[in-house]
Amino acid sequence: MSEQPDSPELAQLRFVTDTPLRGEHPRFDELVAVLARLRAPGGCAWDAEQTHESLVQYLVEETYELIDAIESGSREELIEELGDVLYQVVFHADIAAHTPGEEFTLEDVAAHMTRKMVGRHPHVFGDEEARAALGITSADDVVANWDEFKRLEKPHRTSVLDGIPQGMPALALADKLLGRAQKVGVLDADAVGGVPLETEEELGGLLLAIVSSAKARGLDSERALRSTLRSLQGEIREAEGSEISEE
Repeated sequence: MSEQPDSPELAQLRFVTDTPLRGEHPRFDELVAVLARLRAPGGCAWDAEQTHESLVQYLVEETYELIDAIESGSREELIEELGDVLYQVVFHADIAAHTPGEEFTLEDVAAHMTRKMVGRHPHVFGDEEARAALGITSADDVVANWDEFKRLEKPHRTSVLDGIPQGMPALALADKLLGRAQKVGVLDADAVGGVPLETEEELGGLLLAIVSSAKARGLDSERALRSTLRSLQGEIREAEGSEISEE
């Protein structure tokens, strides 16, 4: 079998890193083949009838199980849970490959991710002159430039809120929105942090006390925080609108 030419992304990677990029992953290929067999005629009826939508609950569950393994599991548990999440990706790609109007494969998913990561790391994959011009030498520099990389990649996004999944748990969503609020001047970075905290252990105790107090009074902590976050997002969009009108 003749070798397929490198994609532009792989050619760029080869030019920059001189790293061999063609490796064999027989166990991964076996996993893809197992999934294909299960969903093929004569395979498993349950697997064959699944859709992207029907698998969402399993993706959420497997993701939380992976988090548990990362935080408190063993090596074997981490391998297992990573495999479960990987299987979900393979499953969705196989569904898409056989769905009219979608018709993309795992290769398309991987190619898209390669383009995305190369595009967001010009300080790594750009030519020497471009990397020097960016002046990115630390993790803090990367974080400071990340939004700009994303903006160039997705010019259709007009708000700092675009792309934030609203289905995130309220605490994770709050953390994300606070960062965006600071970017547009809705919150002063120096003024944030009125509660004196030194450790995550202290933070956990405080959060638990708040939730406990809310529960004792029949209040829903998740709903309350989400309501406040909706108001915060309104303030952010209003501030962005003001910036545009001033320009």
